[in-house]
Amino acid sequence: GRGRTPDQVQNALGSGIIVTSDGYILTNNHVVDGADEVKVAFGEPRREFKATVVGRDSKADVAVIKIDATGLPAAKLGDSDQLEIGDVVLAIGNPFGVGQSVSRGIVSALGRGGQGIETYEDFIQTDAAINPGNSGGALVDMNGRLIGVNSMILSGAGQSSGVGFAIPAPLVKRVIETAVGGADHLTHVWLGVKGDTVSDDIARSLGMDRPEGVLVSDVYAGGPADRAGLRTGDVILALNGQALNDAASLNYQINLLSPGDSVAIKAVRGGKPLNLTIRAEAPSANPPKDERLP
Repeated sequence: GRGRTPDQVQNALGSGIIVTSDGYILTNNHVVDGADEVKVAFGEPRREFKATVVGRDSKADVAVIKIDATGLPAAKLGDSDQLEIGDVVLAIGNPFGVGQSVSRGIVSALGRGGQGIETYEDFIQTDAAINPGNSGGALVDMNGRLIGVNSMILSGAGQSSGVGFAIPAPLVKRVIETAVGGADHLTHVWLGVKGDTVSDDIARSLGMDRPEGVLVSDVYAGGPADRAGLRTGDVILALNGQALNDAASLNYQINLLSPGDSVAIKAVRGGKPLNLTIRAEAPSANPPKDERLP
């Protein structure tokens, strides 16, 4: 809540996911952002705890809060990379404050981006009903494993229209590990490279059989990519074995990395295969702001 008098107090409702038995809980950053006090309520048995925000990543809209409790049932993380369109999923949360509810749907799309917000743009799209109050709740597969965190919906009426978005588990895992490790913010890495999605026209001009990968448009002088030998005009096809379909997928894969990670790059230069290894680094203070990431 916020404010100095009862009339000025504002309350916000969201959902969360217990990720460790000793009280670490995952939610959306927008659920707790700016709050003077955060409380966690359990339904069965009914209990309420004061919580502290211990980690967050505003860009991914993920936060980790901590309550003083032990012996809690913790969610098991699944592998959202193995999801396929059409897989059945369940969305769990507290829509409209009515209490914990479960809705069923399918995976409508993967790697969904372009929602006009600052994000990694690699959402899981689902038609499982997600309504106000579901933010921060779990998206689980049919084995009960956490594959995403419900984050937002597209709706003109402010309620479910069958187009909901969840943050995928690999990114969520990074934020959890960071918070449990004692850091309050996720450290993003920098490779010092900018890229554009390879269009049909670009693919034809480069003699490629089909449009795929990311065309390197700029390499920051002295940065990790430059030192590894990546050059403007190269086409990055895969990062650590993950095929890249567009620039958003490159950004997402980079933001799963930690400083010091070794990154295997599969690329093409002048029609010939190119394999490079780049060492991921935390952004330095020297590059201009718009060239720090990815």
